Amino acid sequence: MYNKFSCLLFTCVLALSASQSFSQNKIDLQGHRGARGLMPENTIPAMKKAIDLGVNLEMDINFSKDQKPIVSHDHWLNAAFVLTPDGKEIPAETQKEKRLYDLKYKEIRKYDVGSKFYSTFPEQKKMKAYIPLLSELIDSVELYAKQKNYPLPHYNIETKISETGDNINHPTPKVFVKKLMKVINSKKIADRVMIQSFDPRTLEIINKQHKNVQTSYLVSKGKLEDNLKKLTFKPDIYSPNYKMVNKSLVEKCHQMGIKVIPWTVNTKEEIEAIKATGVDGIISDYPNLY
Repeated sequence: MYNKFSCLLFTCVLALSASQSFSQNKIDLQGHRGARGLMPENTIPAMKKAIDLGVNLEMDINFSKDQKPIVSHDHWLNAAFVLTPDGKEIPAETQKEKRLYDLKYKEIRKYDVGSKFYSTFPEQKKMKAYIPLLSELIDSVELYAKQKNYPLPHYNIETKISETGDNINHPTPKVFVKKLMKVINSKKIADRVMIQSFDPRTLEIINKQHKNVQTSYLVSKGKLEDNLKKLTFKPDIYSPNYKMVNKSLVEKCHQMGIKVIPWTVNTKEEIEAIKATGVDGIISDYPNLY
């Protein structure tokens, strides 16, 4: 009796240890703009697809004229995949005249961002879709995850902001963060959110005012040491273009207590190669390839 109990206890301990080890080493897989390779980018259907695939959600935030946080990568209505409310194409040469920050959200919502064939992503499922409010997207995916008995998703939210765009393409950093965090806190998801940006200013505000939210510094070029000097603090995550990543970079970041989550890794071969460097996460347009 004692031997059987001891054996059972030992087996449980081993199983628990294995489970804990797995959770500690699990790579943070993120669907870029939801699952852009498969569904219209930054839409609710794209985020639901990412949830179905068991990955976390990466998205971009812009603002409407009436100061509402909306989920869009571009500052304007992108002619590559957006149709007018009456189904017509937007001339590429005039697309920047359709700046989101110049339009009220009720106008933005009328545009179709999912029906037009997008040659960059030929596998993308075509459907009528719109640019959602961040608040609506969170409500929709949280409910979807609960209905499907999935784990609640984690969010990687990029602030689409630059010094040259202040009060032209978006609010100033202080207003941007205030309105963004108001939504995040009202939905009670701050413990499942990281804020990422190429622009250090919003990251600085998050670090000072919202210590419970992780920060991720996006970079597209430059040396690690030089890039980190642009911040007054150590970010939780360093997020470079995947072509910048090697084992040495990952080891340097880990020595400083910084995780590495590169973007945008879009083939099986690239994904396997990047995994081998020891990264902590991967952002991809094709989360189905993991």
